[in-house]
Amino acid sequence: MTTPTPHTVFNPPAEPVARDPHWAAKMARLRARTLPEQTLVICDDPEVRERLDAAKAEAARCRAVDAAAGQQDCKETRRAETEVDKAQEEFDAVALKLTSRALPRPVLDGLIKQFPPTEQQAEAGDLWNPEAFPAALIAAAHVERDPSGQPVEGMTPAEAQELLDAWPISESNMLFQAAWQAQQLTRASTVELGKG
Repeated sequence: MTTPTPHTVFNPPAEPVARDPHWAAKMARLRARTLPEQTLVICDDPEVRERLDAAKAEAARCRAVDAAAGQQDCKETRRAETEVDKAQEEFDAVALKLTSRALPRPVLDGLIKQFPPTEQQAEAGDLWNPEAFPAALIAAAHVERDPSGQPVEGMTPAEAQELLDAWPISESNMLFQAAWQAQQLTRASTVELGKG
């Protein structure tokens, strides 16, 4: 009686796989991906905000009228779109933007571990210390760029905590949510193959 030979799994040699130009090109693209970002826009001038909203609404109305009439690029629509551009420039001149970037998974995991909930907070269902983690996340995720677009020194945890403490609760929550949502953004989807 012969003993059966164990089933062997074929693994292709690593060197030819590494030299495969198709895979190497795909892996290079995967490595070069930038991390997603989320921007919180703050405009304290209600008149500027209202002018932009009104200009956008008027441009949308003009485009709808054009579409209903089967026309395009009408004089009134061009004028309305010029007003949107002017209102947007005025808005951009007074608005403040705070951009948060997704952190690599090990960095986010380490940050969460650095600020564990107290026993009482854990019993309340918190996954991290809600007194310390928000400012740390905001500072870690914050991306600041100079006018040319180059990254520069950004917000510190102490500055983030200062804003969280000084702003009203709704805006403090939005500041934290912008940083947290940046961690949740996804640009990937799955495709089910072999159907239909």
